[in-house]
Amino acid sequence: MNPQVSLRLYLFPLLYYIISIPICFNILVLVKSAACLNSSSAGTGKGQSRFSSNKVKHGFHLIEGKSGHDMEDYIVAEYRYENNHELGLFAIFDGHLGDGVPSYLKDNLFNNILREPIFWSDPEAAIKHAYQSTNKFILENSKQLGPGGSTAVTAIVVDGKDLWIANVGDSRAVLCERGTANQITVDHEPDVERQNIEERGGFVTLFPGDVPRVNGQLAVARAFGDQSLKAHLSSEPDVRHVPIDSTMKFVILASDGLWKVIKNNEAVNLVKSMRDPQAAAKRLTTEALARKSSDDISCIVIRFRS
Repeated sequence: MNPQVSLRLYLFPLLYYIISIPICFNILVLVKSAACLNSSSAGTGKGQSRFSSNKVKHGFHLIEGKSGHDMEDYIVAEYRYENNHELGLFAIFDGHLGDGVPSYLKDNLFNNILREPIFWSDPEAAIKHAYQSTNKFILENSKQLGPGGSTAVTAIVVDGKDLWIANVGDSRAVLCERGTANQITVDHEPDVERQNIEERGGFVTLFPGDVPRVNGQLAVARAFGDQSLKAHLSSEPDVRHVPIDSTMKFVILASDGLWKVIKNNEAVNLVKSMRDPQAAAKRLTTEALARKSSDDISCIVIRFRS
């Protein structure tokens, strides 16, 4: 064969392959962007809904704490279009004793919720069942995921009209309603749930200078995982449905690294005049750091009818 012909036969496919790489990459990025599937688990970012007439915008910011361990907070902030509805999916998972459980929750909890056959007819029951079944899987696979656990606060915004909020532990959601703070989650504190813990065979300790703890260990009464405490903890979430109306401007989701040092009304007042939710989330986490919070600090601000 002519050497020049042979060289062309070799070079043309190679050049085609090299040229097609950025084209395919750009197509993939466009597809992801159009489907609103971008998400992140660290740093800072923002996004917005695309298909709902009631627009939703969000921003998030995370800061690694100074507790001497790697970052254990994970977030979800993304949009999906399913069953002719646009869903805004937001969550903060605050891990302890490792990041195996919060990392697993980031990748799987919303998928498990949306796979529930009754999700569209009974979202509350679907969310509760998915939380419980997810926790069961985590406990059964503690050798792979580790012995630790995680709190959670999840928010599902349907078409910019309905908010389904759920939580276990002390990661919290606070709504700005009529200009004031309205906490729409429940902090699951060991002292408040002492009776349930004791009925499961556990106990609550309160040592001087410390907070109440389950069996002297965990400072929340409900969580995912925690293999050593599984018999004494609950993973059943408190679930609340909030129809979104014009009096509601935004909701703040944050881990306890923020709420330990900033009160609900302070958080709302700090950012109520800020239109950019990413800047608002950064403002809150930076303020928590300035107030000497040493824990991981994660925050999502979701603005309605933007």
